[in-house]
Amino acid sequence: MQPLERDERWSDWTWQYRNRITDAEQLSRILPLTDQEKTDIDACLGRFRMAITPYYASLIDPSNPADPIRRQAVPTIDETMVLPCEMADPLSEERDSPVPHLVHRYPDRVLLLVTHQCAMYCRHCTRRRLVGEEDRPISERDLEDALDYIRQRPQIRDVLISGGDPLTLSDDRLERIVSALRGIEHVEIIRIGTRVPVVLPMRITPELLAMLKKYQPIWINTHVNHPRELTPETIAACGAIVDAGIPLGNQSVLLRGVNDDAAVMKELLLKLVKARIRPYYLYQCDLSQGLGHFRTDVRTGIEIIRQLTGNISGYAIPRFVIDAPDGGGKIPINPETVLSLDDREVVMLNFAGKTCTYPQPDL
Repeated sequence: MQPLERDERWSDWTWQYRNRITDAEQLSRILPLTDQEKTDIDACLGRFRMAITPYYASLIDPSNPADPIRRQAVPTIDETMVLPCEMADPLSEERDSPVPHLVHRYPDRVLLLVTHQCAMYCRHCTRRRLVGEEDRPISERDLEDALDYIRQRPQIRDVLISGGDPLTLSDDRLERIVSALRGIEHVEIIRIGTRVPVVLPMRITPELLAMLKKYQPIWINTHVNHPRELTPETIAACGAIVDAGIPLGNQSVLLRGVNDDAAVMKELLLKLVKARIRPYYLYQCDLSQGLGHFRTDVRTGIEIIRQLTGNISGYAIPRFVIDAPDGGGKIPINPETVLSLDDREVVMLNFAGKTCTYPQPDL
């Protein structure tokens, strides 16, 4: 085992991307792994890929097998255990996809999935059925079909660009997408969902931001789950985004062993606000296959929000939501939406008055 070497290439995002850690042998050079852990990682990689940027790998505490940074990046054998309630597509995105790579669930907004690639493949990814299968953007033809769908529907005023991670695309490719959307008169808001500021902060270059500034209003949501992810590099990258006039929000996922503790969550939220990142959502972990070990009891999230309320500023508290199975959409978890809650399941009321059910994990 040897520490990661930082040289003049470290700040080059393309070098970071090309040198991602993708197998157990590479990982064992920087983290102590038992033979069983190597075997378990190989078993996981038969189903879901691994890719960790050298930057993010450098944040892992090698002496702590339960390190919260490690849990988000390094596969464990738990991922091979698929529970009966878990699904390949728990949010029914494919059912709500009128053309490839576009999801139209809410009346006035769509989700545009422009790439299958990410800088890092998070172990808790909800879209793991697609992400990482191939490191490539969608085809030009599929992109044009999605753009045509948006052009033909004037009720669509808000487009969320996601994937994969759209900021893994080149500036030119990303500008092709953003400029086409900005050319559609009824598209008022363009949003970008990305974890790049957290796992590959050197990607946030002056050239990228100068390009995005041409197509305002643009909003960006990133994905910080633990306070240790808010390094000086990530804070600087996020500061550059905000200084470019782009509002920046954060969507965390409630993950067992990572942030399922009120004190950890409080530290995270206060650091986010200090870095000018607005806490937006705290998601209950989705029912994607192999994520049972990350899921907490829904009451854990409710209790965390209860402990935060009144103890930190209201603008620092995210909305705790469940993205309901079967395409039920995001449902805030509060007394007005929870119809019943026990050890077996939570029954909720969604935005359309529909009753949705989410099964509790077996703890």
